[in-house]
Amino acid sequence: MSDEDYVYDEASGEWVPASQVAAAPAEDAVEVRDSVGNLLADGDQVTLIKDLTVKGAGQTLKRGTLIKSIRLTGDSQEIDCKFDGIKGLVLRAEFVRKR
Repeated sequence: MSDEDYVYDEASGEWVPASQVAAAPAEDAVEVRDSVGNLLADGDQVTLIKDLTVKGAGQTLKRGTLIKSIRLTGDSQEIDCKFDGIKGLVLRAEFVRKR
């Protein structure tokens, strides 16, 4: 017997070595691309490519506004971010460009 750790795989219903799970690519990973096709990742900085009216906040984010430290959601077209005075801001990836 080896001293290797095992992880229960719910999809197959079997115990698999932890090294095998770590080496396998994430099947749930969603590719999020900006308006020009650049691949976005958590923590990236993006710039708005058009003026956006924020519903419920009574503000308009102007073109060229820098959004720092984005987070990816499970959706391929939505990114979660923070901006001064706006709580829970979710932007469509088609309106941003990676900086």
